[in-house]
Amino acid sequence: MVISYAEKKRSSLRPIRRKRFSMESCPECGSSNVIQDYDSGEIVCGECGLVIREQIMDKGPEWRAFTQEEKNSRSRVGVPTSFSVHDKGLSTAIGRIDRDALGRRLPLSTRLQMLRLRKWQIRSRVHSSVDRNLAQAMSELDRLSDKVYVSGPVKEKAAVIYRKALEKGLVRGRSIAAIAAASLYAACRTTNTARTLREIAEASLVDRKDVARCYRLLLRELEIQMPVADPMTYISKIAERIGVSGKTQGLAILYIRRAKELKVSAGKDPLGLAAAALYLACMASGEKKTQKDIAQAANVTEVTVRNRYKTLKRQLKLDIPD
Repeated sequence: MVISYAEKKRSSLRPIRRKRFSMESCPECGSSNVIQDYDSGEIVCGECGLVIREQIMDKGPEWRAFTQEEKNSRSRVGVPTSFSVHDKGLSTAIGRIDRDALGRRLPLSTRLQMLRLRKWQIRSRVHSSVDRNLAQAMSELDRLSDKVYVSGPVKEKAAVIYRKALEKGLVRGRSIAAIAAASLYAACRTTNTARTLREIAEASLVDRKDVARCYRLLLRELEIQMPVADPMTYISKIAERIGVSGKTQGLAILYIRRAKELKVSAGKDPLGLAAAALYLACMASGEKKTQKDIAQAANVTEVTVRNRYKTLKRQLKLDIPD
């Protein structure tokens, strides 16, 4: 029995590695039954067995993927793009190591050539005013993020907000540092990250009024819907500064939840309310913490803590001795 080359080729292809190649047709028989073989790197006609193309490049992902999301996220493009880098991380960089792959020192002429290439590479990355603005803003945003200890996704969100402000022309005539600080504060508010305007203003070395003014400008022009600040996000932050136990923190969170159910927290400063709930929990659990300590940890006045404490105690009907 004589087996034709087409039958041999079709039988040698594994079913799990075959893919219909609908973009081409066979130039020999005109059939659209074209199969792409990843193992041999060939595109073969499924009818006559003609090898249409060989040594093709596999453009699929390098790793195994079990879901569609993993398949889309794993590709050959290297590191992902980042909005917190002024060129989104798509440019290349020429290193400063004047040695070849074997560790030998480069000759003088090659070192001078690499120096010139490195200089023009840096110039080509920031060739316009927008690129220079973004380079300065992203470096300031990176410094601020490290100073106030925010996560990477929050920094990415702040970079997106700044880029939108730059596209609408809101940065023109204003301080880059102030807009960057306002973008970071807006990102912290949208992601419920416990960072106050005063902390970000102190880290940015810009006046608090300027940051607040730029923040209101971003909300108005970019139409950002800001969620209501939750006092519970500030409980752990204040408690860590003065060394309050976890049991007391849980009790303070319980008081905040009951206050929200009774609509007591409406219109109140979340920091002051969190400080008062924490002081109330310390009084109930027997931990000796003064109003002054909690007020300093929360960056509010003692009068605010005292007033919110009295309101919570009265509205929640707690029998706690002063």
